[in-house]
Formats: sequence, C-alpha cells, structure tokens
Amino acid sequence: MQSEKKSIEIKPYMPNELARFYQVSHPTFNKWIKGIAEKLGKRNGQYFSVKQVEIIFEELGIPKTIFY
Repeated sequence: MQSEKKSIEIKPYMPNELARFYQVSHPTFNKWIKGIAEKLGKRNGQYFSVKQVEIIFEELGIPKTIFY
C-alpha cells in the first residue's frame, strides 16, 4: 500500500494553523517563531503573509503531517 502524500498550499496562515501543522502547542510555536522574528518581520494583522510562510517553512522545515 502506498502512502498518500498531501501537499500544503503556500498562502497566508494564522499562527494557530501553523502550530497545528507542526503538531505543537501555540506557545511552543511562538517560541520557535521568536527565534526567526528578525527574518520574518512584522505580521500585518492576524495572518503571516505568503512570504513569511515561505520563510517559516524554510527555517523550520516543511511540516511532515498536515491537518486541515
């Protein structure tokens, strides 16, 4: 049986959505993000921009499991 691969869309995400992708708590995700805050810059509203999401995936790696 082959495992089905899911793709993740690069689009604006809220921090809690990204935390769920990485299977960590929101506070844990915030600690991770704090380490790359300078690269990310400031969020515009509640969502990370597409460019910020790309940086997060670049720095933290693409999440292995995606839950929608």
